[in-house]
Amino acid sequence: MTLFGDGLEQAVHKAFTRPVPKSAGAQMRYLVKQYKGTRAVAQMLRISQRTVERYVKDQIKKPRPDLAARLEREVKKRWQPQIRAKAKERAATTDGIVIDTRARLGYTAPIGSTDQDRIRHLTVALPPQHAARLLDAQDQGATEQQLQEIAAEALKEVYFQDGGRRAGSLEEIRFTDIEHLEFDL
Repeated sequence: MTLFGDGLEQAVHKAFTRPVPKSAGAQMRYLVKQYKGTRAVAQMLRISQRTVERYVKDQIKKPRPDLAARLEREVKKRWQPQIRAKAKERAATTDGIVIDTRARLGYTAPIGSTDQDRIRHLTVALPPQHAARLLDAQDQGATEQQLQEIAAEALKEVYFQDGGRRAGSLEEIRFTDIEHLEFDL
């Protein structure tokens, strides 16, 4: 489970205007329509072409748990691409993104300041430039660690330094032991 990647995907899913197909047959029909044939869907899901045809005709209704998970993931990945793109564009240019987290946060600062890590619950609205960095990194296949570093840098600038108005000498933010993480566009 990827905390940051899945969290960003969930935020984008909230922008959908229609629900994602629920039944295995409806999901399979959607994929067949997207891929323009049963052979490509069968190869992608690693099942036989005949099995895909049976799901399309509703001859099979209940997939194995591993197939059900792959099927749902592939449908969600392709569902409403224009709505998904508009939501990401809006977050990256005008609205920004809200991060709600409960995690251990600390920082590296000059000697004499209290920089001990502690559990904090933060709900912070990140400006569009930080949202753009997060969403672009996710689209380019950034690792979980890279997404975490980008989020930590954003929290440093927005929460700890308040856009440059305070704590200008902070060097590094430690963002660890994440108990809860949620994004909202």
